[in-house]
Amino acid sequence: MRTAEAIDLVTAARTDADLFGTDQPARRYRELVAALHPDRLPTDPGVRAEALDAYVHVTTRWQARRTTVLGDYRLGPPAQSGDLADLYDVGDDRLLKLPRRPTDNDLMAREAHALRTIAERGDPRYLPYVPRLVDEFPHRDSATGAERRINVLATAPGLHDLDAVRRAYPDGLDARDAAWMWRRLLVALGLAHRAGIVHGAVLPRHVLIEPDAHGVVLVDWCFAAPTDGTIPALVPGHEDWYPPEVIRKRPCGPGTDIALASRCMSWLMGPRAPRELHAFAQGCRQDALNARPDDAWALLRELDQVLDRLYGPRTFRPFTLTP
Repeated sequence: MRTAEAIDLVTAARTDADLFGTDQPARRYRELVAALHPDRLPTDPGVRAEALDAYVHVTTRWQARRTTVLGDYRLGPPAQSGDLADLYDVGDDRLLKLPRRPTDNDLMAREAHALRTIAERGDPRYLPYVPRLVDEFPHRDSATGAERRINVLATAPGLHDLDAVRRAYPDGLDARDAAWMWRRLLVALGLAHRAGIVHGAVLPRHVLIEPDAHGVVLVDWCFAAPTDGTIPALVPGHEDWYPPEVIRKRPCGPGTDIALASRCMSWLMGPRAPRELHAFAQGCRQDALNARPDDAWALLRELDQVLDRLYGPRTFRPFTLTP
């Protein structure tokens, strides 16, 4: 890029998208800096002055883009990208969740409502199985006027989603390892269902495990609904995971989450699933919602009975998540 082109681009740009583009903003930034850097400028005083002004403008805007203050939180680059939002590590074991589109504000509000409800009505012993809502607030973009809802969630170190587990065990996970994940996932669902909340998107990317302590956290409650409500949307790329009532926009229930959870576990074990556990999971995925189990706590007791017949009394089995 020539210096004159860079000056014209900076002068005409009204937004960050105009200035840095949307496909490869870091590359555009490097091109602009190279064209406007003081060491490479022509000797003409007028051009040098324009170029220096443009250089300062570009570097200032880029720095502001990389370090943004929202409310009381200072943001750097995103730590993770979720289904509809980017997540920023804002310190103190907290993640700020910023939706990429204002049209998803309703889904952010669903998450906040679900987590508040579970915290208010749920058994305190099991609250670590879901994220804790630390803060929520609206933010209006000064450039566009668009308002987005922001959630701030408490997090824990050392968590990995089930996609990472399956990548580490591509031939299927030993059922004895899947067993503790399944059991704790049912605890998370039992906690939510007793509070009247259906998660609505129990998918591998939303089930996080802590390998050493055998912890499980069920995240991304943006698709949650009250029992007998309807799930608002499907996670792109996972349409075939959902039971019929979600696809048909019919009322959901605890059995909706139970069907999705059993699908996760069958997928995780793959061909290594014992016949008894395969049959158990199949029973959780009947087409009709009213034909499925609807009490996660009762289902946990049934699962324990199957596991006891297969493996005897429960013992702690160390789990290693290798890359």
